[in-house]
Amino acid sequence: MYIHAYNDSSTDDDVIEYSNEPIKKKWRNVMELLVIEEVEEQIKLLPLKVSQHIKVHEVIAYALNRLPGLYATSKRGWQRQWHNGKTEYHHKIATAVRQGIIAVQRDLLRDDVPLGFEEENKARAALNGLKDLLQRQNLSWDNLVSMVENTLMDTVRGKITWRKPPEQEIFDWEKHPQYQGK
Repeated sequence: MYIHAYNDSSTDDDVIEYSNEPIKKKWRNVMELLVIEEVEEQIKLLPLKVSQHIKVHEVIAYALNRLPGLYATSKRGWQRQWHNGKTEYHHKIATAVRQGIIAVQRDLLRDDVPLGFEEENKARAALNGLKDLLQRQNLSWDNLVSMVENTLMDTVRGKITWRKPPEQEIFDWEKHPQYQGK
């Protein structure tokens, strides 16, 4: 079974590829929004000199790693999880965010390179290019070597030709010398 998750930078939707079939993400974690709200509130209360040096994304990740997910797949489920998060988890969220701010402040000299997805996007684009070139839409990273090998062997056996079909030239009767002026 093959599962690969990615976020295409050109859209806001996450896509999960399951057995080479894209599945549009239809669930959300309510806890993420609750944590973001709490981070914004707590950052506002800090002195400007402190708050401008805090990497908000690190605080959010820190807090989320210490809290349970509250996933929903429908509006009703979202409202239920939102209420649950606001009532049952409010103090835990506030504590996790406060701890995240302290943890990030403790390491002010650290300059980490943020997580980037450029390489993943380039790899996905390369795989899609190979799918088109080899005319093998079921190509994946798992079967890449065997599919390329089979395609090359089919080419050697004459089953596949790589020449583009010639473009059809449109015959213009008006420009042909035998038919001009008749």
